[in-house]
Amino acid sequence: MGENIDQMKGTAKEKAGQLKDDPDLEAEGKRDQAKGDLKEGVDDAADKIKSGVDKVTP
Repeated sequence: MGENIDQMKGTAKEKAGQLKDDPDLEAEGKRDQAKGDLKEGVDDAADKIKSGVDKVTP
């Protein structure tokens, strides 16, 4: 859930940075999006590990 918020917040900051011609704000937005992507990847990996453990555990 938090990853979606980071991605949306990042997109908004990136677009605002483009509109205001503010490269720092645009870069901050891209970092927020990357943070959201990373969280999503970690959550997916954790789900896969849990699923694998559930398959092996009686």
